[in-house]
Amino acid sequence: MDQALRSNSSVLLDGRDRAAARSMLKAVGYTDADLSKPIVGIANTWTETMPCNLNLRDLAEHVKRGVREAGGTPMEFNTIAISDGITMGTEGMKASLVSREVIADSIELVGRGHMFDALVALVACDKTIPGAAMALVRLNVPSLILYGGSIAPGRWNGRDLTVGDVFEAIGAHAAGTIDDEELKAIEDRACPGAGACGGQFTANTMATVMEFMGLSPTGSASPGATDPRKETKAYEAGRLVMDVLRRNVRPRDLLTRDAFENGIAAAAGTGGSTNAVLHLLALAREAGVPLTLDDFDTVSRRTPIVADLRPGGKYVALDVDRAGGIQLIAKRMVEGNLVHGSAATLAGTTLAESVAGAQETPGQTVVSCAGRPFHPSGGLVILRGSLAPDGAVVKVAGHERERHAGPARVFDREEEAMRAVESGAIKAGDVVLIRYEGPRGGPGMREMLGVTGAIVGAGLGETVALVTDGRFSGATRGLMVGHVSPEAAVGGPIAAVRDGDRITIDIENRSLSLDIADADVRARLESWRKPEPRYRSGVFAKYAAMVGSASDGAITAPEWE
Repeated sequence: MDQALRSNSSVLLDGRDRAAARSMLKAVGYTDADLSKPIVGIANTWTETMPCNLNLRDLAEHVKRGVREAGGTPMEFNTIAISDGITMGTEGMKASLVSREVIADSIELVGRGHMFDALVALVACDKTIPGAAMALVRLNVPSLILYGGSIAPGRWNGRDLTVGDVFEAIGAHAAGTIDDEELKAIEDRACPGAGACGGQFTANTMATVMEFMGLSPTGSASPGATDPRKETKAYEAGRLVMDVLRRNVRPRDLLTRDAFENGIAAAAGTGGSTNAVLHLLALAREAGVPLTLDDFDTVSRRTPIVADLRPGGKYVALDVDRAGGIQLIAKRMVEGNLVHGSAATLAGTTLAESVAGAQETPGQTVVSCAGRPFHPSGGLVILRGSLAPDGAVVKVAGHERERHAGPARVFDREEEAMRAVESGAIKAGDVVLIRYEGPRGGPGMREMLGVTGAIVGAGLGETVALVTDGRFSGATRGLMVGHVSPEAAVGGPIAAVRDGDRITIDIENRSLSLDIADADVRARLESWRKPEPRYRSGVFAKYAAMVGSASDGAITAPEWE
């Protein structure tokens, strides 16, 4: 075995002084032959607290088989995952974004402690994908990410269902437009088995992004979680990581400026989740690649929407697979000069080369091309203005109105806004404003799918807007503005808003304005007092003390940075 492939593990395992380490690993079942090969860490985010990651334990066995057959020794370890969909609308949702940092930190810690020569990260639910990517970039050993796959859609009354339909059904039930029986039927059928949420929500958005950026094997993400082809993709990933190790290709070699622009284009061109903004900003920081909020708007403006996916479109993730896969989307975007086709991939080919053979299913209507887009510009829009001097993010899938002006209905917690929607207190024309839910104020920047789903389900999706320093699920649709920065907890202008103040959202002019005099805003903020921390101990308190602005990716960083 080429000792250069064991430059990390040999320090831990070779020689007289490492006999105790070898002895302990022999208790696990490893042999001298095993320990003389490159050691490949298999970072698994399996959990049975959600369907998203439920299949990853089985997939890991196929990855490990591929590693062994290609000449390596796999060692599997686990980290955490928090379900956004299950915790949504509760205090537990605050753990979601915090978990991204814990996932990144824990994979990095095990990687540094056990000195793996290479890594494969098995991911699924939302924060496991960026968290794993951040860790791989920090470690910068030959690595790849394998996505566990989308859940299959449920079926009810002849239409496909996702978990987003359940959240909207809750609002419809509160508004009296569906009864208990129909709500229960949708609840029972929307999530039929293992896999991540089925639209172009955050998990599928980030899985798409990872393929476009070259950190996941081309064609690996599209097959669904319960599709037998996923096992083959897992085996191939195990073999591929050994090839990547032999060629000494590292994450930072792949994650160039062009790769990040490709990732932004992938999210924007598929109507993907606004969470991609947070995660790509954070990942760029780890990779040492300059990236700002304005870069998202620049790329999104020049990137048409070429995939008709939920929540703004018609189709679910498995429809992409049937149409030709994520590689077909990438091929169409390469052909339209919408991405940098020369960017590198794990396989040693360029992005253009890796997707050139993508096969389109005849007659499919899921994926189009640059010449016939579903919308002429991408779905990620950055707003600035008197309410968000440091920026805010809105997703525009092509169906939303371009402008909304109305009176603010101000809430200092998500639960208060939810009660107002369900009680019928929110009226057409209102701007629901939810603050103190930012990275520091929440803490944890909760998603607002419960509220946004209830607004849509109540029939107010076309007449009510929502503005928050929190964030949104990828399943959110409608005119919903998040990531308002600076957040209320640090004295941003959003802290000065009062009930009845007029707010104007102007998509075309990229503005988000509080329509009162600047002097009045300053006067209000002069009398503003920083709220008491909601948590004074534990992980939430530590996170709130270290986390930065959403406009920088809501990252945690040492004081000296």
